[in-house]
Amino acid sequence: MSDAHRFDVIVIGGGHNGLTAAGLLAKRGRRVVVLERRDVVGGAAITETPWGPAYKVTALSYVVSLLPPTIIEELALPRFGYMVYPQHGYFAPRADGRYLMLPEDRARRAAEVGKFEPADVAALEAWDAWLGRLAAVLGPLLTTVPPRIGSRHPRELWRQLALAWKLRRLDATGVADVTRLMTMSVADLLDDSFASPALKGVLAVSGIIGTWAGPRSPGTAYVMAHHKMGDVGLGQQGAWGFPAGGMGGVTQALAAAARAAGVTIVTEAEVARIEVDDGAVTGVALADGRAYQAPVVIATTHPQRTFLEHLDPAALPADFVAAIRRWKSRSGVVKVNLALDRLPEFACKPGVDPEVHGGTIVLADDVDEIEAAFQDAAAGRPAARPFADVCIPSVFDPTLAPPGHHVMSMFTQWVPHGFADAPHAADLDAYADRLIARVEALAPGFTASIRHRQIIGPHAMATTYGLAGGNIFHGELSASQLFHMRPAPGFADYTTPVRGLYQASSATHGGGGVTGIPALQVVRRIAGAR
Repeated sequence: MSDAHRFDVIVIGGGHNGLTAAGLLAKRGRRVVVLERRDVVGGAAITETPWGPAYKVTALSYVVSLLPPTIIEELALPRFGYMVYPQHGYFAPRADGRYLMLPEDRARRAAEVGKFEPADVAALEAWDAWLGRLAAVLGPLLTTVPPRIGSRHPRELWRQLALAWKLRRLDATGVADVTRLMTMSVADLLDDSFASPALKGVLAVSGIIGTWAGPRSPGTAYVMAHHKMGDVGLGQQGAWGFPAGGMGGVTQALAAAARAAGVTIVTEAEVARIEVDDGAVTGVALADGRAYQAPVVIATTHPQRTFLEHLDPAALPADFVAAIRRWKSRSGVVKVNLALDRLPEFACKPGVDPEVHGGTIVLADDVDEIEAAFQDAAAGRPAARPFADVCIPSVFDPTLAPPGHHVMSMFTQWVPHGFADAPHAADLDAYADRLIARVEALAPGFTASIRHRQIIGPHAMATTYGLAGGNIFHGELSASQLFHMRPAPGFADYTTPVRGLYQASSATHGGGGVTGIPALQVVRRIAGAR
């Protein structure tokens, strides 16, 4: 083998975690290659031009949060074009002709909430304070390497004690609050605090984004909290924003930073096998016959692909393989991207408003409606009335569309999780038609403004983008798949049963969203930092 194919580290997968790990390791002196199956890097954080260069759409992931400032600063991402526009609150137009806005300004937000239920004004203040206190404790756990809970090894016992020390700020009430958060449904949690169905509907959405669970399913309270723990450096806990150039702007900046640090990025490089000798990784073999050697390999692929396809499961511990086979990656997500020749104008709030069109538009009247959409899919049919998280990033970024035109991202749920097994094109078209009709009823003339549309269902997410089951988190954020269980007991510390092989996909702790945390943890482990 030529020296051109020998490296210190091989990274499988050119998504945000792979690019982050590669860039950080290269800056620490390692010779690194990234192998990406597709002809472009970016994974699920990618900007595409499905209708020609005039319109640039964020295909899947559509907002950025949780990306640690450490990554941004060490890789000097702003130098490579990384910039985030903060989103301007939430706007929820309703079928009854009213609307609920949740602007950033507290006084105005109180007035908006009070229109529906005066008592919810104080309740929302208390809610935000409560979440803030929990986030102060739980947020740092996102960047904590989970200990091997149950292990009696002295080092692991010490790490378990260190975890207990980090949680020392929790009193009996705090422990109870965390327990509620981890076990309750987001609907039940909201019922404990609020009266307004409109407010509960908007707040419930963050508990079921990307999940195969309705708002009344246990565990969705944590999903809501997970989405509130981020900070994009905008000075606000749980802030979200639209990256310049779409989500591809994030991964292109990561790729440029990695190349500047000396990383080799190879596209159209589908891995067929991870090579192992005497229990240690030696490199990878590609589907086209090429081979690369390295004593360290980082897999950012879905764990079932890594351990059941790229490796021989028979050579792995049986209990580990059983845990990986149990790993659940169900999804009913459909992403609908649109090109518009004008902004939608909502009948309940006429005109163009930066806080409406520059924020997140939520199509969810109440919790019952959202639950009904999930129950439709659970019964084997696409939702009759899908909910949607809608963003129009071109309001901030004029490079995404021609003058006066816009691109719209509609993150929607649910279709049956079995849709990951086949395209179901006709069903997805009908689903998108219902979604567009829902917007048309709220914003007359919307349908006529659509120039192009792109529908990405679970099957395309799985086959094109490598999201097994169509799950955007590489695995459900359920209580049984979090922290020391993510993705398998005893291996939540980013190691694997194979020496020199590490895992840093979104299925590891800190993943779920564009966080880069798994990559950061793997780099620290490989580089010897603790």
